[in-house]
Amino acid sequence: MYDPSMRVLTVLELLQAHEEVSGADLARRLEVSPRTVQRYVARLQDLGIPVEGRRGVGGAYRLKAGFRLPPLMFTPEEALAAALGLRTLRHLGLHALAPAAQAASAKLSRSLPHDLRADMLALEGSVQFDTGPWVAPTDAHLLAALLRAVRDACTVTFTYAAPDAPETRRDADVHRVVHLEGRWYAVAHCHLRGARRSFRLDRMSALTVQARHFTREPDFDAAAYLRSTLRAPKPTYAISVWLDCLPEDLRGRVSTWGTEVRSDAHGTRLTTTREGLSGFAAFLLGLDCDFRVDSPPELRAEFARLAERCAAHASATQPGPTDSAYTGA
Repeated sequence: MYDPSMRVLTVLELLQAHEEVSGADLARRLEVSPRTVQRYVARLQDLGIPVEGRRGVGGAYRLKAGFRLPPLMFTPEEALAAALGLRTLRHLGLHALAPAAQAASAKLSRSLPHDLRADMLALEGSVQFDTGPWVAPTDAHLLAALLRAVRDACTVTFTYAAPDAPETRRDADVHRVVHLEGRWYAVAHCHLRGARRSFRLDRMSALTVQARHFTREPDFDAAAYLRSTLRAPKPTYAISVWLDCLPEDLRGRVSTWGTEVRSDAHGTRLTTTREGLSGFAAFLLGLDCDFRVDSPPELRAEFARLAERCAAHASATQPGPTDSAYTGA
């Protein structure tokens, strides 16, 4: 059984979690009478918390619109979640929000009780994040504007720069925004193509929100759609290679996407899957360290083919200044 103070705090938590809670529901959850609920609400009002009530049959309570409690009311788990969330913004590609995140973190720390503040400082000094090579920086202001457009179901106009293609000006109805594997995507109906498309936010610019509205698909799974369109080809070869260097020496030289890198026998074990082997063989040669291919045998055969190509190019006669293949203007 709760003591009266805990019951009052429970009423406050329920009001924060729901837009409106009926008096009967509060009484049922707390196992008290409706009159006792009224006393708990009055106690909250005496403490300066703006609880509004609706009288009559089916009466209900709610917090005044816009009212938020300061972080000092956080539970230990909530304070940890907030601190971790602030720390991870940079690792979602939102570097522009780093100063705001630091300021928010400082405010959170100042507002917390001593024990929770100590836990948060321990997190700051103990947790280290390593941004993967595939995280793309994203304009935080563009993301915020896009999220508002999704909320209001408004068409947006933006410039899109796809690789190896000229820039285009697009109108699109954005149904969802998805963060997937280090990149932010807008999943939308593109007016130019007349079909559903996904757009990387780091390739979007000059975004404006129009006054024109559209109807969103309520049950549309944008993440599943995005994965289906970005799915890599089905791998054919399982690769296992031992490298004569330590894992830390490979930092920034080996992508961790779809690849496992771990310590093994005073060196590094690299395992991955690939559909083609030619590019991976050239990649291993470019690491400039000794290695041993344990599987597949087709990869060892690929090195033999590359050796033949290198030998053929090395023995070929190099054209002189007057032998250039290009003579036209």
